Amino acid sequence: MAAITPRQRARSPEAKRLRERDILAAARALATERSVREVTLTDVAAAVGMHKSAMLRYFETREQIYLTLTAEEWREWTTAVRARLEHLDTVDAGTVAATIAESLASRPFFCDLLAQAPLNLERNVSLEAAYQFKTIALAQVDTIAEALHRLLGITALQALDVVATATSMAGALWQMAAPGTRLRDLYETHPELAHAAVNVGPQLTRILTALLTGMRTTLQA
Repeated sequence: MAAITPRQRARSPEAKRLRERDILAAARALATERSVREVTLTDVAAAVGMHKSAMLRYFETREQIYLTLTAEEWREWTTAVRARLEHLDTVDAGTVAATIAESLASRPFFCDLLAQAPLNLERNVSLEAAYQFKTIALAQVDTIAEALHRLLGITALQALDVVATATSMAGALWQMAAPGTRLRDLYETHPELAHAAVNVGPQLTRILTALLTGMRTTLQA
């Protein structure tokens, strides 16, 4: 079926799905260019050639748009990181930590969403939308945790803590890194602020390596 033109009203289920995909794609592109917090519903509406009020036929709020994208990013990251973990030649705390950290650092949009979801996105949608998002995200957490449990021999609860630490720290570190902003320029041009210039991948690797090493040491004690 041909793509829906900007001024058409989507009437059939297929047309509505196409329009939703257009909206999500526009929101993703705008957030990638700027950041999630800087994109308004008006921005997204303009990008797809719709009036802001018409957007409400597809998504209840701006936050629901980005929460939907967060769920998609969770699924994509889960598939990618599981594949990388399953093909490791060496299985130790450092290698696993680096694999997880690098897989997150290579997904800046996801890192941005990981910080925004609990602070803002989940708080401005219906309870039904929040429930749908949480069931998807938690299912991905369980999937990755199970892979870590099998791979490293840590307990199921420890594996869940690793995923929670990795994703929460990835979101926080990405915000602290402030890539592409005036703040980042400030950090990089003033030696006394060098420690503020966070490098997400390496720092997250060190944090996760310490966490996994401690967990495995505790189990061996």
